[in-house]
Amino acid sequence: MIDFPACAVGTWAWGRGMLGSKMIFGQKNDSETLRQTFRTACDLGFTLWDTAEVYGMGESEKILSRCVAEARAEGRNIMISTKHMPKKKYTDGSVREALEGSLSRMGIDCADIYWLHLPNNTEQNMREFAQLMREGKIRAAGVSNHEPEQIKLADRVLREEGFELAAVQNHFSLIRNDAEQQRIIEWCHENNKTYFSYMVLEQGTLGGKYDDEHKFPVMSLRGIEYNGKLKKLRPLIDMLRELGKKYGVAPAQISVAWAVSKGTVPIVGLTKPKYAEELAGGAVLKLADDEISQLERLADSFGIVSKGVWEPKVERK
Repeated sequence: MIDFPACAVGTWAWGRGMLGSKMIFGQKNDSETLRQTFRTACDLGFTLWDTAEVYGMGESEKILSRCVAEARAEGRNIMISTKHMPKKKYTDGSVREALEGSLSRMGIDCADIYWLHLPNNTEQNMREFAQLMREGKIRAAGVSNHEPEQIKLADRVLREEGFELAAVQNHFSLIRNDAEQQRIIEWCHENNKTYFSYMVLEQGTLGGKYDDEHKFPVMSLRGIEYNGKLKKLRPLIDMLRELGKKYGVAPAQISVAWAVSKGTVPIVGLTKPKYAEELAGGAVLKLADDEISQLERLADSFGIVSKGVWEPKVERK
């Protein structure tokens, strides 16, 4: 099994065009700033970079490829995590086609961890994952946005093929701390799997920069999703700010530290060098037990459970 770091860097906001940074986040990111962000993060010890074929419809992988090539030429140890978005109807060879497309865009010959992005035809897809693992094109296999029984199915199929599931990557945050995710995290710990938490900052909602007086770009998908919730969430945002001042870190890193405290590996998106510097503090920060409890009680009191349109129904606590 791969020894994963305590925190991974996400590149969802690195893509352009359909499902890219402008559409999702309401911002444009230039390649040179992203390159400097990558180098700063590497200098600070971040080694695992997460992307997907659908992030900017492959553009995120292309931008990341140039950064990875430079880093590896300098002898840096960089790990790549990318994902296959399965169609509703399985087609034999579809995983191979998707993986080879991702590897080509990134200029690499192996994915350190490759994910099934949605739980479509999990058994057939995992058997194809296994064949690609035999060929050395995938080091470790994971599933994303899967429910408990789907996760267990993926692990069983891989075990039948002589491998095992390495990790789960699901939506988890202070406002997505539901009963099902808690059960999945517990199962992962009991079965030597790594749980990667994505959207820990809820696309910036739990980062301290935005609130009901400073909203997201109106026409962005995150603006559509979160702007109407910012006023209700203001007390939680203010608590994150207060704890940030106490520990001398950015408010976003309190959210990251909370996710680490729950036994998860947070995937945090970075688009500027200063954010990499901030993330370095949150990845090692230890919150007090009473602070964790206070954050959770306050977050639960709003009755908000964040859910992406791509995700299954959420079970409340």
